[in-house]
Amino acid sequence: MNPTEQHHQRMANMTFASVYPLYLSKVEKKGRTKEELDQVISWLTGFDDQQLQELVDEKVTFETFFQRATLNPNACLITGVICGYRVEDIENPLTQQVRYLDKLVDELAKGKKIEKILRNI
Repeated sequence: MNPTEQHHQRMANMTFASVYPLYLSKVEKKGRTKEELDQVISWLTGFDDQQLQELVDEKVTFETFFQRATLNPNACLITGVICGYRVEDIENPLTQQVRYLDKLVDELAKGKKIEKILRNI
């Protein structure tokens, strides 16, 4: 699948605040916690709990969210398919970063151990 420019723009304009509750609901339904979700997001982005809450309160777009983030150097180890896209093959950097986050949340919801999700080598 090749994402279109329209798809990339839609990802950039989506707000983190609109997606975060969906992530939380997804992981909690599978017996995981908000703390685990926040830990996974923090690993990827470098944001602490307070910064995450501020970003939700500000209703920042994913574009702003990832501009402010310090992406983990091991993020490139996130591989696999999410939403029909192989994350390592996505060429648009922002779309790839959003899909990295989606993939981590998916792994958390599927019961994968935190150590494996955080790509501790």
